[in-house]
Amino acid sequence: MPVFKSTEVAERVFGSLFEILLHDAQFTSQLRASDLSIRLTQTHPDCVLHVSADALTVGNDAPEEATVRIKMSSDTAHQLWLGKLMMPTAVATGKVRISGKVARVLELVPILRPAFDRYPKLAEEEGLPV
Repeated sequence: MPVFKSTEVAERVFGSLFEILLHDAQFTSQLRASDLSIRLTQTHPDCVLHVSADALTVGNDAPEEATVRIKMSSDTAHQLWLGKLMMPTAVATGKVRISGKVARVLELVPILRPAFDRYPKLAEEEGLPV
């Protein structure tokens, strides 16, 4: 049984998560310094996010172009943000597919700490299993 009941729930939860990151100066400065943008495509339910240093776009308006493209199920994303699945393991096992420089994505993991810290509460408030 999927964790997310609908695209709207997934977009709300993951959109809120990346809004937290966009208010973190270290995160945005790292994206800006690396000229990095990320397109996250999640499935079951579908959820698309585009993250740059200056903006978050969620849903059908998310730009296709990004320096790094990451694809996974929404359930896998949930496990990653809860810290129950590590990104290197997810990539190695094929649960996460990355287009672009994988090393750049892995370098970002430490600056994602504010989102990892806040995600369990966001998920719990939405009634998702933590």
